[in-house]
Amino acid sequence: MLALLGLLTILVLLYTIMSRKLSAMVALIAVPVAAALIGGFGLQTGAFALAGIKNIAPVVGMFVFAILFFGIVKDAGLLDPIIDRILRVVGLKPSRIVLGSAVLAAMVHLDGSGAVTFLVTIPPMLRLYERLDMDKRILACVVAASAGVANALPWGGPTLRAAASLNLPISEIYLPIIPAQVVGLLAVFAIAWWFGKKEERRLGLTGAAAAGGGEFHTHDLSEDERALRRPRRFWINAVLVVLVLGSMIAGVLPPVLCFMLGTVVALVVNYPSVAEQRARVDAHARAALMMASILLAAGVFTGIMGQSGMLKAMADFVAGHVPAGTAHHFPFILGILAMPLSLLFDPDSFYFGVLPVLANAGASLGVPKVEMAQAALMGQMTTGFPVSPLTPATFLLVGLVGIELADHQRFTIPVLFGISVLMTLTCVVTGVFGI
Repeated sequence: MLALLGLLTILVLLYTIMSRKLSAMVALIAVPVAAALIGGFGLQTGAFALAGIKNIAPVVGMFVFAILFFGIVKDAGLLDPIIDRILRVVGLKPSRIVLGSAVLAAMVHLDGSGAVTFLVTIPPMLRLYERLDMDKRILACVVAASAGVANALPWGGPTLRAAASLNLPISEIYLPIIPAQVVGLLAVFAIAWWFGKKEERRLGLTGAAAAGGGEFHTHDLSEDERALRRPRRFWINAVLVVLVLGSMIAGVLPPVLCFMLGTVVALVVNYPSVAEQRARVDAHARAALMMASILLAAGVFTGIMGQSGMLKAMADFVAGHVPAGTAHHFPFILGILAMPLSLLFDPDSFYFGVLPVLANAGASLGVPKVEMAQAALMGQMTTGFPVSPLTPATFLLVGLVGIELADHQRFTIPVLFGISVLMTLTCVVTGVFGI
């Protein structure tokens, strides 16, 4: 009976989110609370929800301060010299332009926001593609691939959701998959270079013509953007980013504290007045609050599902109907399917509805939950998010580039799927999970 109630709760959650009957935040709170009351748990429901919120609090704190930290150093101009240097290096040579597009997208995606990545990367690079009459689908593809692989960062939406839904430390999930992410990025850069070479041949740009005669495009800033820049503090901000990320990855301090301290230093160094500090926090508060509210709501959902026993009952039911000898294949199969699943499930539906059931069923058969989380990050809303019609960032990307969604998907999905499979195989080779 408890397993059936849990299944119905998951199905109602998926339906209400994917059909847009309810927002993710509302569904993650209302649906499990209603299910717990129907199941006869009464006032215990509050204790279940509170337990889930307490477990997820460090993840929420890390995300909020990661958004603020990267937003502040970006406002201060940390990326400007990098963008200018990339534009100068790529010149008007297609192979360099395409590779530069991929590199720039990977660097800008440090803050974990697909929308920001596309808004910062596409405009300066698009002018080069249009000037040389290059295929704009290539720009959308390499930027999507680069941002997708980078989206598996510890403060990226998928990793945060995986950690929150399975109540696992982010470092335990992320550190073992770093080699797979590195291989994924190298694959993106190799594909970008190959695309660029193809464009040079198609456009008849060879030899001196392909070099562009030393010309290059410039990156223009608005008056408001220039007012926020702190070019003299570039190296201070660069060292600060390295220290924050290094401390987090090395485990010197908890991730939430790393980003808290980093945010404080970034504000004091770049915007010493209280009014300036308030303005910078306000500028990035909307993005931080939106995700934080979803994560806290997810805490209610995971707390009720876990504490009530519904999740365990469903997992036991699934485990009882799966041959024990096949369980070790779960992570590899999920890794292969993860990218296509982005076309079927939005991140909240998958990470809070589907993944916990799969992970708990696997755990009942001896498969560590962390392996299922790592497998999901090989594609589900990482490489998959920039082509999924379930994410607004996809429509922003095709809108900025000026192509149709169908054209973008036909051109880009095979590339992203191939990269996802390569990352999954890398995890097998490095022993993250078996085949």
